Amino acid sequence: MSLGIDTYKETGVALVTLDRPERHNAIDLAMAGELADAWRQFRFDDSVRAVVVTGAGTKAFCTGIDRSVRVPQPSSPYTIDDPLIAIGPKANDLWKPVISAVEGMACGGAFYLLGESEFLVASREATFFDPHTTYGMVSAYESISMAQRMPFGDVARMALMGTAERMSARRAYETGLVSELTEPGEAVATALRAAAVVASYPTEAVQGTVRAVWSAREAARSQALAHAPHLITLGNLPSERQSELFEGGRGGGSYVVR
Repeated sequence: MSLGIDTYKETGVALVTLDRPERHNAIDLAMAGELADAWRQFRFDDSVRAVVVTGAGTKAFCTGIDRSVRVPQPSSPYTIDDPLIAIGPKANDLWKPVISAVEGMACGGAFYLLGESEFLVASREATFFDPHTTYGMVSAYESISMAQRMPFGDVARMALMGTAERMSARRAYETGLVSELTEPGEAVATALRAAAVVASYPTEAVQGTVRAVWSAREAARSQALAHAPHLITLGNLPSERQSELFEGGRGGGSYVVR
């Protein structure tokens, strides 16, 4: 198992931990399946009324898909197989509130999870960035998720600057991506306290509120996501060329934190 799940019956909160710290909690196919299964199971577990999701250790929340994963793609430009498309709670029809607790790096495919959380708590040392363009890939699903949470210019800058720049936790807080900053190592505890408060309220009202908040932006998000597969198919370099850029150390040098 590459996913840890701890349930606190006294508070009605579950803690989901991406548990591959040796790979900066990058998501492989096994973890992707475990995440989808966990969200679906929470729908039927009435003892769980709120969820916190985090990454093991303090170096990274998640760095997206594991680069060792190979996903064959259909030849049609009208479809794409994305192993991360169903790793989030909303993709699995879970409307119980989810809070993300971020320590260290959060980048690339991590935004699938962050984008489907109700709000984020982050360590002051956390950083956010999107490496896609550096390696010849279109940032589509990630940018669409962040565009629901941050000003347009900040989303565009993070997506276009790739690995050359990282957004600091302070800047993420200023843009509205992060709702609360903590001292290093305290993000999970802070998120659990917030989740316990939410879980103490009548769950029907809480879930209805979550659904209402999401419905306010659902139409625009759905329209944007409909374009994502085509943009990725048209704009991504061939996987062999992406690997060459990645293995050549591109983006592995210095970067600016703003």
